[in-house]
Amino acid sequence: MSRLKRELYRDPSRGKVAGVCAGLSDYFNMELWLVRILFITAVLLSGGPLFIVVYVACWFILDKREVTPNRSPDAKDEDKVSVKFKVWQKGEPPRQALYDLKDRLSRLDGRIQNMERYVTSPEFTVSREIDKL
Repeated sequence: MSRLKRELYRDPSRGKVAGVCAGLSDYFNMELWLVRILFITAVLLSGGPLFIVVYVACWFILDKREVTPNRSPDAKDEDKVSVKFKVWQKGEPPRQALYDLKDRLSRLDGRIQNMERYVTSPEFTVSREIDKL
């Protein structure tokens, strides 16, 4: 299976200032409130200027997240299933995740059965012998 490519964007639609924390919460798959608390704690404990400069730099460097008309900013990819194991993680309810996993496994089982049917067929044997020529 291929891994989904994650990219870091800022999300002004969910953000308070510029959406940098919202983008970080999407990238690291954490709750937005936790990212904001971590940022504010880092600013207060470090004296401030470094993290504020980094935030402003991210504001200008990061691209805005594109929102398509048929897709909300919080929409997830169909094949992505994540369960919320800890309070700070995003995820869907376990019952829904179990249903989604069961559906994905049944589709994978069908694909494996089709591959097995093809590999054990005479058509595969003929194709393999032709490829060896």
